[in-house]
Amino acid sequence: MISIIIPTYNEADQIATTIHRVLAEKGDQPLELIVVDGGSSDATFDIAQRCGAKTLISHKKGRGAQMNAGAAMARGEVLYFLHADSIPPPNFTVYINKALENGAISGCFRLQFDYAHWFLKANCWFTRFNVDAVRFGDQSLFVTKEVFGNAGGYREELVVMEDQEIIGRIKRFGRFKVMNAAMTTSARKYHDNGIYNMQLIFFRIWLLYYLGYSQEHLVKVYKSLIRKHKL
Repeated sequence: MISIIIPTYNEADQIATTIHRVLAEKGDQPLELIVVDGGSSDATFDIAQRCGAKTLISHKKGRGAQMNAGAAMARGEVLYFLHADSIPPPNFTVYINKALENGAISGCFRLQFDYAHWFLKANCWFTRFNVDAVRFGDQSLFVTKEVFGNAGGYREELVVMEDQEIIGRIKRFGRFKVMNAAMTTSARKYHDNGIYNMQLIFFRIWLLYYLGYSQEHLVKVYKSLIRKHKL
């Protein structure tokens, strides 16, 4: 069984669509859908419950802590971490099962945005490569529950770049597969902040992370530059 874990914070306008799309594309695959909320001030939690998801409120806000809480609750042998504003491709469970059957212990999909802009398409083209530097949470992540536990789960002290950090630890346990299909994620941050400006901000945060700057500094940069952030 696949356990789908979605961390949320003030996603009342999106979570129902994501849940419905996930359930519509699962095929015959048995799965459980877990929404882990970080203390939303809107109706995210109630909407997720009404849509049939298992729901819990994390003791700590932050995607890493919320996804760890969901993993601890999950009954599936495979964990699939999904952002609230990202939609997996049709028959996504078929891709995951095939990757597992072929020896992968973890993996993700390629990326595309819900806005057809040449610059965003160009950036998404690079997500086909199995390179840690271009692995981000919007691409989702599947991993066997055993490997996730052996790797130690997400580092909860990381507020940003937690999705990318875990990939390197997971890869030590076996083959990571970038699947030949694309997630569709919201371009809302690009609309709110400007397409080129938003990419420059993301690149700045990415570079500072790899240069070893502290999470405190990265969060300060993130909050000061990105409008409508949810940190």
